[in-house]
This record gives sequence, structure tokens and C-alpha cells, in this order.
Amino acid sequence: MAWIVYAARYIAWLVGGLRRRLRTPPPYVSFLLESAEPELPPPPAPRWRRILAPPGRNLRQLTEQMRMVGQDARIRGVVLHLRPVDYTPAQVETLAALILDVRRAGKRTICWSTSYNDATYRLACAADEVLLQPGGTITGLGPARSYTYLADALSRIGVSADFCQVSPYKTAADTLTRTGMSPEAREMAGWLADAELESLVWAIAGRKGIGNGEARALVDASPFTDLTAREAEMVDAVVSEEELPARLGGEVGTWDRASRSLRRRPPFRPGRRYVGIIRVEGMILDGRSRRPPIRPPLPVPYLFNSQTGDLTVVQQARRLARDPRAAAVVLWIDSPGGSATASEAMHAALRRLAARKPLIAAMGSVAASGGYYVATPAQRIFAQQGSVTGSIGVLAGKIVMGGLLDRLQIGHETVARGEHAAMDMPEEAYTETERAKLRESVSRMYDLFLERVAAGRQRAVSAIEPIAGGRVWTGRQALEHGLVDQAGGLEHALVEARRIGGLRSDAPVVELGGEPETPPLTPVAATLEHAGALASALGRTGAWLLCPLIRS
Repeated sequence: MAWIVYAARYIAWLVGGLRRRLRTPPPYVSFLLESAEPELPPPPAPRWRRILAPPGRNLRQLTEQMRMVGQDARIRGVVLHLRPVDYTPAQVETLAALILDVRRAGKRTICWSTSYNDATYRLACAADEVLLQPGGTITGLGPARSYTYLADALSRIGVSADFCQVSPYKTAADTLTRTGMSPEAREMAGWLADAELESLVWAIAGRKGIGNGEARALVDASPFTDLTAREAEMVDAVVSEEELPARLGGEVGTWDRASRSLRRRPPFRPGRRYVGIIRVEGMILDGRSRRPPIRPPLPVPYLFNSQTGDLTVVQQARRLARDPRAAAVVLWIDSPGGSATASEAMHAALRRLAARKPLIAAMGSVAASGGYYVATPAQRIFAQQGSVTGSIGVLAGKIVMGGLLDRLQIGHETVARGEHAAMDMPEEAYTETERAKLRESVSRMYDLFLERVAAGRQRAVSAIEPIAGGRVWTGRQALEHGLVDQAGGLEHALVEARRIGGLRSDAPVVELGGEPETPPLTPVAATLEHAGALASALGRTGAWLLCPLIRS
């Protein structure tokens, strides 16, 4: 039956290809980038979820679309219409690499925007031309992050945070436990900001053919109006979108229009060997992977993130290890970490998978703490230079609510049997004995973390300790410290997986399902239930491998 379906699809592809060759695409194809699109399409999910939350475009689709444009000799170039999106440094690198691929294919690339922010201007520097709308601006360039500390605010309502951490650099709980930035947190924030500024300066210097000092002076001279940007040659011209065809010497058409005349890949034949994908996205928690059907309009740290569960990842790793068609596996990580026990369970399954098949890890914007822990079994680890990784450390603790209950005049009593049976309950802070027990648990988990990293990196634990202790690194710094093997993103990892797996360059990429299929009553109810389940799972976690929030 599978071969009959394949034959029908192949015939349809042949007929469609003939029809497309008879159509003429526009000389320039325009792509609108108006949001931080995910790297991967949503994981395989029940039909009800796809209906409630139809997936938008993702970077793998955009890569394929621009590849098709690059291979068509009838198309002269690509126009990227950039909206002022706050891309992460890793996302900027992924998109910039895509622009450079199109340029290498011999296509002219143009970035046009109503206004550029720091991220979109850094991206535009990869193009042949940078154009700005009349009256538009380039905002103040350079990294800027704000950090919030809630200890005083929480104390006013009778709440405190009682945490044990492995090192002063493990700052994930600082938001709750401190009133201001610690010296260690300030040091890390400084080297992360320095690395981001350096990347921006290099991009400007490379685009304009000037020295880094001159490029830094242009950063400090921002913001720019359209006129001052043109005068400083930060943009090549000030034109409206309607004037683009006249400037480029050809019509500018949308992807939807151009796609009707572009040749597509043939369908994959049944039984073909493939590259498997395992995604670790959002919080790492005990249980099954979950995704909220909708996201709130305002960002809420952690609670409305995607959740990667150890049960799902372990099941996927075992299935891929057994499947003879899976020639290699790419582990995609975009996670600040989470549960220590879930991270260890994933590590064990991934290590067994790596013993049977090539396992390549690719890091997204953040792959730190537990997100780095699960990467250690991979034979090779790719990270964008702006990826946030490392944070090799552990913390554990709880929120103490007894004071708030007293202020609200809510009576509360605890009945327990066992000297430390109630130590994790939120009414009281830890006793000294309980804190010693907690410190023992954190120390054991930290030692295990170091062992996992040392084994994966084939180095001694003593060589890992100076770069661990919760220190957060950029991908470039991690490469210098030997925590990752190569600069690059998901597409680079897929190329490597196909090469090591002995596959053709167009071998299919397959992600297995694994999400629960019980439909919600409403999207809002399902989203609130997701947040509640995630908060509950965090509360049950004994130790956390969690990276601090580094973006405002």
C-alpha cells in the first residue's frame, strides 16, 4: 500500500513540476520576517491541537524555501522585509547564515525595513544591501539587559526563598533570594554583553570594510534617523517599499506567488533511511512533553513555556535506537534546563542511543544547565556563537509561605511522622540539619554533573571544574573552553549527521510523536492547566539544573 501511495505522489510531483516550469517566477522574491520563528515545526501532535493552534512558518521551512529560490536560475535575488523583532543572538546567526547561503548561490540579497533594532540590523549586515524606509530609524545599538530582584518585595508580603546552590555563579534563584546583583552575576552579565557587542561590531566592520574601532564608534553614535543613517553609510539607500522594484530593476513578488513556479523535492520513497530528531525544548521536567495550545500576550517566565518530559524523550530515544532506518539522530536543544532527575533519565537513554548510532547535538538560543547536561552523550555538539550554554551547576530549595499565611490570618498546622518528613513543605524555612541534608543532595548532583561532562568531553573532572560552578557562557566561549565542538546551528548538525550516517544530502528528517492525545475543553483552560502542571512539576523537583534568565 505504501508503494502505491508513493507512486501516486511521484506522478503528481512529475506533473506538477512540468506545470511549474511553464510558469515564470518574479525576478525577486520577498520574505516577510515579522516574528521570532521557531527553528523546528511543532512536534507531531493530535489533530485537535493542530486545529486549535495551526502551526506557522518555522526556520526549517524558510531554509527550504530559500534553497528553492537559490537553485532557480530565473530568480535574481531575495528581499527580506524585516520587522523590528527582538531575535536572540543565536537566532540572528541562524538567519544570517541563511542569507549568506543565498548569496553563495549567486542571488542578490536585500534587507529592507521600516526601522532597524539591534537584532535586525545585525542580521541585515549579512546582506548585499541594507535599505530603510523614509522616516525610519536605527535604534540605539548594543546589548542591554535588565535584571529583577524580588527579595524585598516578597518579604513585604511575608514570603521568602530558601535555596542552596553549588556556587555563587549558579544564579538562577537570585531573582527570589537577593535584592540586587551579586558580583558573580555582574561578572557573567558583563562577559555575555561583551560577547554580544563584539559580534555586532564585527558585523558592522565586515559590512562596511572598516576597523573594529570605527565600527564601535558607529554603535555609540546610534540611534540614527533615516538621513543620518544614510550619511553614516549605515544603510545603502532610503527608499519606500513601493520603490523597491524600480531600484532593483525587476518586480518583487511574494513567496506564495513564486512557489507556484519553483521545482519541489520529489516525495521520499517508503523505507528510506532517515535522520531522526529528538527535541529538548523549554523546561526539562519529570513526565511527558507538553506544549501550551496558546501563549499569553505578555511573557511569563517558565510557566507558559514548552515542557520536555523525560518519559517522552526516553521513549523516542529507545524507538530510534531500535529502528534500522534511523541512520543517525540530531538532538535539538533550546532549553534552560529544569529537573535534575529528568535530565539524568534523558542522559541515560541518549547515552545508550549514542552507543548504537551517531548522535549529534545542536544548540538553539539557550542550551544551559540541564540543557547542557542532556547534550553530553553526543559525539559532536554544535552551538551558535551567540547561544547561551554551560551553567554547569545545581540548586535546590523552596518558597517559604508561612509569613504570608500568618498575615492573611490563615491557620495552618502540619502533622508529620519522621524527623524530616515535612522539610519540603512551604510553611517553614529549613532547619540547619535540613539545610545540611539539602546541601549534601546538591553536592552529590553536582559531582554527577561534572562526571557526565568530563566523560562526554573526554577530559578529567579537574579540567571541567574551573569552567563549571554555574558559569554561563556564550557558544563562542564554550567552544574556546572545549564544552562544544563546532560553531553552527541545526542545519550544520543535520549535514554532519547525514555525513556520519552515510546518507545522501537530501535524506529525510523525521521526528517521532509522543505527546498525550486527550483534547482540552477550551484552549484557555488547556493553557492554564499546562501552567499549573508545570508549576506542580517544578515543586516536586528535588534539585534543579536551571540556567538563570538572561533576557529581560
